Amino acid sequence: MVVSLCSFQMPQEQYPHRSTMQTSEGPQVYKVGIYGWRKRCLYFFVLLLMILILVNLAMTIWILKVMNFTIDGMGNLRITEKGLKLEGDSEFLKPLYAKEIRSRPGNPLYFQSARNVTVNILNENTKVLTRLVTGPQAVEAHSQKFEVKTLSGKLLFSADDNEVVVGAERLRVLGAEGTVFPKSIETPNVRADPFKELRLESPTRALVMEAPKGIEINAEAGSLKATCRTELRLESKDGEITLNSAKIKLPNLPQGSSSSAGSRQKIYELCVCPNGRLFLSQAGSSSTCQINTSVCL
Repeated sequence: MVVSLCSFQMPQEQYPHRSTMQTSEGPQVYKVGIYGWRKRCLYFFVLLLMILILVNLAMTIWILKVMNFTIDGMGNLRITEKGLKLEGDSEFLKPLYAKEIRSRPGNPLYFQSARNVTVNILNENTKVLTRLVTGPQAVEAHSQKFEVKTLSGKLLFSADDNEVVVGAERLRVLGAEGTVFPKSIETPNVRADPFKELRLESPTRALVMEAPKGIEINAEAGSLKATCRTELRLESKDGEITLNSAKIKLPNLPQGSSSSAGSRQKIYELCVCPNGRLFLSQAGSSSTCQINTSVCL
């Protein structure tokens, strides 16, 4: 751009050389604008700015293409009227807050973690009320009460600080060593599987069975065996003890002295001491229990 300016005359007293130059060379023209290296630098920066704009636009289009940005969402993430919809595998690096998480109809829902998966239920003060932790070694549930129910709502299992309730019709223990109860249990029936043995054992303490209306021990297809190290006591406070069998054997009862040294008969008399102890005495024409009273000492 060139702008011509009209020359003006100065008083000759003040600028004698100006008047001499004007008279000798004529009017001068002054050019206003950017020339030389400044102009080239300006064009270079404008060109660089245009290149950056084109690169930025190309990168933006490439990111939109790679991330699959659409009007409905981004990639496998879709925004619907009911919320967000994720298709395929998703990875969350930070906590996820959601009101409801569910899979597509007919497809399972998987939660996968390198360490553990923790589900917390908080109250209004962000205090943990219920926690479920599935770790590499155990599954832990922290709650005031734990319940397992069927689809119809029937209680199968319940546990709290006071008691553990098993609501199933049958509780089966498949362990080779059975079940250990450090304290008492309450149940209407204890039985083994068909063709299996039932053993009630207390290795270091006593085994007590109590019932207000009676205790029935029945072995329909086998024998009943009770073994102890010191004493086996059958006691009835207000009733009686009945041994109802065609044969009753007491093979290890102590025997009294024989009435005659040369007798070989194998018939004995059952005697009872005043303290209730039983012993055998060789039978004779009359009772021989008085002769062998030394067994009762």
